[in-house]
Order: sequence, then C-alpha cells, then structure tokens
Amino acid sequence: MNEITITPAVVEVLKQKQVADKTLLLITDDAGGKYSLQGGACSIGTKFTIVVLDQPDDEYNVQLKNNAGLSLYTSDYDVYFLGQGLKLDYQKAMINLSNNGQLLDNNVLIANGKDILAAFKQGIFANTGNC
Repeated sequence: MNEITITPAVVEVLKQKQVADKTLLLITDDAGGKYSLQGGACSIGTKFTIVVLDQPDDEYNVQLKNNAGLSLYTSDYDVYFLGQGLKLDYQKAMINLSNNGQLLDNNVLIANGKDILAAFKQGIFANTGNC
C-alpha cells in the first residue's frame, strides 16, 4: 500500500500557495520523467518535486493515500525511489521528504505542471538527464 504522512505545516504551505485542492504529483526529479526539471543519472533518487496539475495525468496513476485528504499521486517508476514510511514535513522554510526515518530530500520543490510542459515545448528546459 502506498501511503504518506503529511504534516499540518506542509498542508498549510500548500494552502498558502492555493494548490491544496489541486491534483498533486510526487515525482523523482531526475530528468527521467515527463515533469522532471533537474538532476540526471548522478542524482537519481535524491531530488523530488510536488507537481501541481489541474486534472489527473494517466501516466501518474499510483495514488498516495494520506492523512491530509490531498489528491496526491505518483507513478510506478517513482514508487521505486520512495519506499515505505513516507513523510512530508516542513522545517526551516523547506519541505522535507523522508521514508522510515531516512531523509530523501530536504528541499522538495513545488512546480506547476502546465508551466513545466510549456517550457519543454518552447525548449527552455532541455531535460537531457545530464548531471
């Protein structure tokens, strides 16, 4: 079962950004996915992003059940890097992602999926997978 604990502080950040009621994706931001902006082969599994969508994306159909009631999804590919005991927390002005006590990323970004796809289409981001 894919579950994640989301602290009230993270929920508050999402509400302040007016995205808590949107479809959210938790992705491994390693230049390997449709919405990936950063990373590459040398950073696989060390960078994560919350991508905000207006509607679900069929490629990201793995629901992450959570205590906050958020519409949060990931992909089969990303599940491999997430592990069990997932938790999103907000400390020192940054969103942290951990699993079973291990810190995965201490600066999870929030990005707009529509803007990411538009930037790729315009060639602003190359998404080459280079380090």
